[in-house]
Amino acid sequence: MGLMGNLFGGKNKNKEPAEKNMIGDRQLTANLADTAIGMLAQGQDYEDLAGTKCEFGYLFQIEDHGLEALFKLTTDKGTAYFAAQKTSLMRLNFTEELFRSTTETFLSMHQG
Repeated sequence: MGLMGNLFGGKNKNKEPAEKNMIGDRQLTANLADTAIGMLAQGQDYEDLAGTKCEFGYLFQIEDHGLEALFKLTTDKGTAYFAAQKTSLMRLNFTEELFRSTTETFLSMHQG
């Protein structure tokens, strides 16, 4: 698209994608946490899910990309880390230090 298209409503290819912080969307966070809990193995990752806690490092909806999230579940047997990208949810081999530093880096890049 040429200059006229950019001036009169065309897409600007140099424009940064729109991002929305979704950390306050309770339904989305609950759905992600529930899906992650389904990936845990009883006996290995937990004995009892009562008291399980979920903490999100970040959760963004990014235009033309989809979801970007990093979160952890803490059970009676330990902590499991997860990332959501687009439509995939992956379990990560993370440490608490890596979770914190990745969260800080992502937020510094995406919150201007």
